Amino acid sequence: MIEALLDQFGEGAVLAGAGALTGLLFGAMAQHSRFCLRAATVEVSNASFGPRLAIWLIAFCAAVLFVQGAIALDILDVSASRQLSATGSMSGAIIGGLMFGAGMILARGCASRLLVLSATGNLRALITGLVLTLVAQASLRGVLSPLREDLSGLWLIEGGQGRNIMSYFGLTPVLLSVLAGIGLCLAVVLAQQRAVKGTHAFAAAGVGAAVGLGWMLTYAVAEVSFEIVPIASVTFTGPSADTLMGLVNSSDLPLGFGVGLVPGVFIGAGAMALLTREAALERFGADTPMERYLVGAVFMGFGSMLAGGCAVGAGMSGGSIFALTAWVALFCMWLGAMVTHVILTRVHDRRATLA
Repeated sequence: MIEALLDQFGEGAVLAGAGALTGLLFGAMAQHSRFCLRAATVEVSNASFGPRLAIWLIAFCAAVLFVQGAIALDILDVSASRQLSATGSMSGAIIGGLMFGAGMILARGCASRLLVLSATGNLRALITGLVLTLVAQASLRGVLSPLREDLSGLWLIEGGQGRNIMSYFGLTPVLLSVLAGIGLCLAVVLAQQRAVKGTHAFAAAGVGAAVGLGWMLTYAVAEVSFEIVPIASVTFTGPSADTLMGLVNSSDLPLGFGVGLVPGVFIGAGAMALLTREAALERFGADTPMERYLVGAVFMGFGSMLAGGCAVGAGMSGGSIFALTAWVALFCMWLGAMVTHVILTRVHDRRATLA
């Protein structure tokens, strides 16, 4: 079937269609489940294992289960993915992860959450997301790229076994699938205890399924294509930057997985918001100062390019294939977000006391 589609429409169009399909699923499920890493870190910072943490854990465990299950069944091979095969940067994962985590708190959402919220009519998220995308592009190919390259080069590790956590500990896809299944069950129990709606928990699992779908679709195309096709899954800062720059700089946008992913997420989230009557215009206000969001956008834009991905690109997609730098970046995102939340909370409490 994939070969027939490639013959009829071409590689770019098929990849864009795969991205759009993955994006539609991710956007709809992320919107309905309220999937948000920032919200989960805030709960943990407040010493509370609440509903947002349960949602994130369901999504993450589901992603690992789908991806590792597919690898165990020999219908997926991610060894050629950039997160595993290319040279990685531990310094980038650490510094970028910390910056991204801090930016999430300041902007009240990660890159994926901002895109999802933009589709529901949240103008704060739309503006913040655009700034994030511009900074990401400047960090990738523009004025900030020399700084990013210098920081990335502080601590490099070779690709292959050097970036594969599974090789360090002798883990197998079957074992990881079992552990992910157990983790998913425990996360569902936590969700029930925290009164998470059943449809929200199901949608959170759908977020994880979208990550698995992205890996499988790009792998399926790569297997039959005569060209080299990057095996990838859901990520946002890179594709968003490429899509925006392509629309601005060229009348002919090169098609690919990322080009289909971003509008797919937007349409999926918007359709879900309309279906559930949750779409509404939201603007900046006195309690939502623009400068805080913009600083957060700058931190996330540069941090994501330095870390090799956003909270979903590194945390979910890279985490599900057990790429070392992805797990380090995810840990640092959690750490950066929790420290920033604690600091902001103390500053707010002190100001309230003085007032």
